[in-house]
Amino acid sequence: MSSPPKIPATVITGFLGAGKTTVIRHLLEHAGGKRIALIINEFGDVGVDGELIKGCGEPLCREDDIVELANGCICCTVADDFLPAMARLLEREAPPRHIVFETSGLALPQPLVRAFNWPEISARVSVDGVIAVVDSAAVAEGRFAEDEAAVAAQRAADPALDHDSPLAELFADQLACADMILLNKADLVEDAALAGIERDLKQAVRPAVHFVRARQGVVDPVVALGLGAAAEADLEARKSRHEMNGEDGHDHDDFDSFTVALGPVADRDGLVARVAQAIRDHDILRVKGFVALAGAPARLVVQAVGPRVTAYFDRPWRGDEEPRSSLVVIGETGLDHAAIIQSLKGDPVAK
Repeated sequence: MSSPPKIPATVITGFLGAGKTTVIRHLLEHAGGKRIALIINEFGDVGVDGELIKGCGEPLCREDDIVELANGCICCTVADDFLPAMARLLEREAPPRHIVFETSGLALPQPLVRAFNWPEISARVSVDGVIAVVDSAAVAEGRFAEDEAAVAAQRAADPALDHDSPLAELFADQLACADMILLNKADLVEDAALAGIERDLKQAVRPAVHFVRARQGVVDPVVALGLGAAAEADLEARKSRHEMNGEDGHDHDDFDSFTVALGPVADRDGLVARVAQAIRDHDILRVKGFVALAGAPARLVVQAVGPRVTAYFDRPWRGDEEPRSSLVVIGETGLDHAAIIQSLKGDPVAK
């Protein structure tokens, strides 16, 4: 008797704020009835990405199909977190038809792909493909870019960026593992600059890696799912710089994350301005979270990466939840927690 076909799994990686969660929501909303399970790994005790996906309004965004791992970077906790989560999905009476794994923005995808070779996983699941989501607008500005000259130019223009950063290496490692590069936020970049980004990134990826341009995370599931890469059997071609240098992994002591509880907020524009100012003053990589805006019945989502801050209502507060305001702040080690908290607060609710 032939063995049943393996369940395909797609690993979606990419830097902080590149748009991974938006891509996943779009894939779910256009899955054509296919039941997709999600494993989401993120920093911070506020599950922002998982909450955004649960609120997508689609029947397929079922809470029992979403597994959240909030213990930091999954590439360092594969045995403790990933394997038990996969086992729970596979032991269900009706296993998913596809599994999507969203890594944190600080994760190396290689250790995760390697974990699919564990006997209890490899017999039933194969890595259909690794998709690296790239923030085209950020790369165009020299942020999170491989181009050292662009980074150097940005450092020269911004005295706050006066330290060496491991981010370029992480970016390169994510590209090295990818089967597809999704150039997200393409609408924010001129065509000539976007072509230059694609040309430069092609020098950092394996031959035949596909490049796809996207606006607001819109990519056809027919394009993104079904790559058939079997990435777990091709790890030699996907080595990270850490592996090539004989290192076991990367040092998460380089990064710091913490949660700021704000309470109800009176002024939406004022909060957005304070988030933007805190990012400028403290070189924060990412801010994301939910806000209870005074007088508003809906939950305000706040997302910030680099100098761009967005705020939008995603759904009404449910009757069984207490409106709250919590922001996750992510940056490199050395963040001044007290100063950042003070910067983000100071917006008392209007009487």
